[in-house]
Amino acid sequence: MWASGRHFDEALIGRIQAAVDADPGISRRALSRQVCEWMDWRSPNGKPQEMACRTALLDLERKGVLQLPAASKGHAFETPGVRSRADAAPVSLPLARVEAGLADLGSVEIVAVSSRYSQASRVWNSLMDTHHYLGAGPLCGAQIRYLVRCERYGWLGALAFSSATLRLKQREQWIGWTERARRANLGRVMLNSRFLILPTVDVPNLASHVLSRALGQVAQDWETRYGESPVLVETFVDAEQFRGSCYQAANWIRIGKTAGGQQAHPNGKRSEGPKDIYAYPLARDFRDVLCQEPERRLGEMARSSAPADWAEEEFGALDVGDERLRDRVCILARDFLAKPGANIPQACDGSPAKVKAAYRFFQNPQVDMDTVLLSHAQATVDRIRAHPVVLAVQDTTDLDYTHHALATLDLGPLGSIDDLTVGLKLHETIAFTPQGLPLGLLDAKCWARDGASQEKDPNRPIEEKESIRWLESYRRVAEVQKLCPDTMMVSVGDRESDIYELLEEACAKTAEPKLLVRAHRGRQRRVETEPRVGGELLWDYMARRPVAAYQGLLIPHKGGRSERNATLAVRHARVKLKPPQGHKGPALWVWAIYAHEVDYDPAEVKQPVSWMLLTTVETATAEQALERLGWYARRWGIEVFHRILKSGCRIEDRQLGTADRLETCLAIDLVIAWRIQWLTVQGKETPEVACDVFLAEEEWKPLYAYLFQRPPPEKPPTLADAIRMIAKLGGFLGRKGDGEPGPMVLWKGLMRLPDMAAGWTMAVQFGLGARASP
Repeated sequence: MWASGRHFDEALIGRIQAAVDADPGISRRALSRQVCEWMDWRSPNGKPQEMACRTALLDLERKGVLQLPAASKGHAFETPGVRSRADAAPVSLPLARVEAGLADLGSVEIVAVSSRYSQASRVWNSLMDTHHYLGAGPLCGAQIRYLVRCERYGWLGALAFSSATLRLKQREQWIGWTERARRANLGRVMLNSRFLILPTVDVPNLASHVLSRALGQVAQDWETRYGESPVLVETFVDAEQFRGSCYQAANWIRIGKTAGGQQAHPNGKRSEGPKDIYAYPLARDFRDVLCQEPERRLGEMARSSAPADWAEEEFGALDVGDERLRDRVCILARDFLAKPGANIPQACDGSPAKVKAAYRFFQNPQVDMDTVLLSHAQATVDRIRAHPVVLAVQDTTDLDYTHHALATLDLGPLGSIDDLTVGLKLHETIAFTPQGLPLGLLDAKCWARDGASQEKDPNRPIEEKESIRWLESYRRVAEVQKLCPDTMMVSVGDRESDIYELLEEACAKTAEPKLLVRAHRGRQRRVETEPRVGGELLWDYMARRPVAAYQGLLIPHKGGRSERNATLAVRHARVKLKPPQGHKGPALWVWAIYAHEVDYDPAEVKQPVSWMLLTTVETATAEQALERLGWYARRWGIEVFHRILKSGCRIEDRQLGTADRLETCLAIDLVIAWRIQWLTVQGKETPEVACDVFLAEEEWKPLYAYLFQRPPPEKPPTLADAIRMIAKLGGFLGRKGDGEPGPMVLWKGLMRLPDMAAGWTMAVQFGLGARASP
């Protein structure tokens, strides 16, 4: 649950309540200090954010999730915003009548109020309570107050700056920041919450002059007091009472109106209707500063509550600061899994409200692909911790949207300049166990190619090439490795990942994830050997090594290639790779495993298997070489994943108008594709567990009744049996030679299951439910 821009999970709320229950007499000030310590909630100057924390605690109490100790009546500051008695003491002020020109005033001073117990504070309060329509306060959060005086006439006015408004629709649109950026950078926006020129003072241009002078002073004062440099100031002008001329004369920008809510003030007055919003940038690059999002990191996310189902487990840590968006993505995920491959209106059961909510979600600038997937990646990390070895397989695929390119903006070419296909490129990293169980996605990047920059330039730095995706994926796996120190992470890639910079980075960091890639024959890798001065080609060197073992390998069906069993001769050695020509990097020590197919019929096998694997994992024995070979063979799982994503979830049929919306939708479809693949493999890994870990009672019971034409039992069937039953709905015959069902028939069956469940639920609701068999 979010409050005051901070996340309070169930564990933290329980800890706070336990502290209150253990010490009912604890003051709210002491409690807020303790909570700030637990959360490491500090302002940029290092001081605990007590007032913001106290406001958050009050908000949690109003929501009914926390019961605070009674507010102390002996100290006014136990309740945020209430002034102390010393601060509120009245002051008698003789005010001079001033009618003069600005030059006649002499030197105008902007005097900072240093303490709420000072004489200046009493003067400020007296002037505001007497002459300002909103009174002296309370002012919210951080604040700096000023008095305006001149030596000849005395007090001329007063003004104040305080914490910016938490949410303001017109301001957010004008700045263009995301929700995460707003939460991170709101402290760099100030609110000019009070401005007063005394009614006894009639000096043309004085107000705009004071505003300009104050803005030149407050930025430094604010940074000195709070340790944060403001870049923008906002204020509100009641258009029913004021024209805002002084703000306009001081070059403030009118950016819109407030929503118009009424607000009661401590002095008994009430603001009526909407107010004009004015803003003044204190820095030219204020938008760049305010729109900068903090780096998203795995391990720093928390769910708002214990997950009720798989959707909340995968998306419950969505970091958008709005629980409604988190609930919506869970609803969409459930609907998408219930009807994989259906278009959005079909997946939403044709409900106009749900369809509208879905499209509004994909259009919402607060959610994007990275934000949605990070929550799932966090859940994936939790699953990774249970395994000693995890393979992080990465690969790139094309998403072809040529057939509706005219209806979608921001697409790019998929092939060469002469190729007319357009769409998006997708690069994912998926975690697999060595047995092939998909644990989830760790990373996914989607982009449209620039049609003007398709020609390859070998001299470009790798940061400007698409090849950087392989390094970015490896670095994400490195983040996961730090979170899972008891698990050996191995980044696995095909021939496209044979990049010297990737090998160099993996070799330089021995504590980081391991690397296993397939060498690209066209790279012409060379190894340092004696007495050859220029080195020897890697393939030639490895072909001269003795065969260490033979290994059978099932080659799956792909395109026009039939499934077959191949026999591989396996060689391995530690080699020192020379850097590519023109590269200044060092030679790299890696282990090479060379596996090539033997004993095959050239008439039937046009492309025999020939793999050259390079790894940073020690491979000194034949058993280790065979294990590394098995690891690479698991890379096929990501090919299956792509087939589920495209043929099952039919992501290439989505029509959402822009690439950004497609990417947000793709984030959900990626998790759905993983879930289907996980279910397929999990049924083989743990076939005997009860199916109610995946299916609800109203799902497996009608499934059983429909297929077997008899009432379902009280005890749920096994997961393996349930998967076969779902697959039969998708056309799986289940004959002796058919093996286990695959993901494609599984998603077809899943599409029929929701309607059966709905019919069963209605039958039970109207008293027609099936009785359990004895």
